[in-house]
Amino acid sequence: MRALFIGLFAALLMPVAVSAQTLERIKETGKFVIGFRTDAAPLSYLDNNQPNGYTPALCLSVAAELGAGLGMTDLEIVLQSVDTENRFDLVAAGEVDLLCGAATITLSRREIVDFSTPIYVDGATVAMKTDGPETMAGLAGMKIGVRSGTTTLEALENTLSADGIDAEIVQFSDHPSGVAALEGDAIQAYFADQSILMHLVLQKANAKDYKVLNEILTVEKQGLAMARGDTDFRLAVDAALSELYQDGTMRAIFAEKLPNIEPGLALEAMYLLAPTLP
Repeated sequence: MRALFIGLFAALLMPVAVSAQTLERIKETGKFVIGFRTDAAPLSYLDNNQPNGYTPALCLSVAAELGAGLGMTDLEIVLQSVDTENRFDLVAAGEVDLLCGAATITLSRREIVDFSTPIYVDGATVAMKTDGPETMAGLAGMKIGVRSGTTTLEALENTLSADGIDAEIVQFSDHPSGVAALEGDAIQAYFADQSILMHLVLQKANAKDYKVLNEILTVEKQGLAMARGDTDFRLAVDAALSELYQDGTMRAIFAEKLPNIEPGLALEAMYLLAPTLP
């Protein structure tokens, strides 16, 4: 299988009409720049001032596959922090080769960047204290929090409107601030991706005082973002991911970095439907 992967790279490195494409830039500079989120635990975050989480670990494995395909045993991996405001712009500008955070694949985002084959499936849901309502409808008249600039905010607004639920949305610049507001009763519920809530709320010392509903607002496929229109690089990344799916690395990274999360039906389907090498 590895021979097929390297053979694919040989085809990708044939001369192309567009200059300064990602693979050529990596070969010229000897660097591969990975962008990672510092605040999206457990998927991507800082731990003792070092990148940690599922997607940075996954991207380091992708980088190893790419380096092998390019014949670069000394490829330098640069881990650059990004935030929700600048992450896609940095990719589009060529300052980040591969965005390895927690990025939902959407059509509007695909106007700016391209995405790899899906690497995770998540869903927006809500955390509350244990005495809170059991359904979304019970949030009527309450203050509910969500992080600004996220697909969760859009999904929440659409859900409230469609279900006729009159609730006050309070936006936060980061997830810890939202969870702190929930803990201090400034809000009665906080919305985020299920994986994030399981990490920030259910890992707390007083986790028994909280609950995360099983009611999911969205099913969100996440991918690795890269420069738009660079089909050779996208194919190379997808080929690397296919190798990692087939040799069991994807499941091993999931088990290591998300030890308290059991793969659901959507994640199992992702493994089943992952593209394969010829």
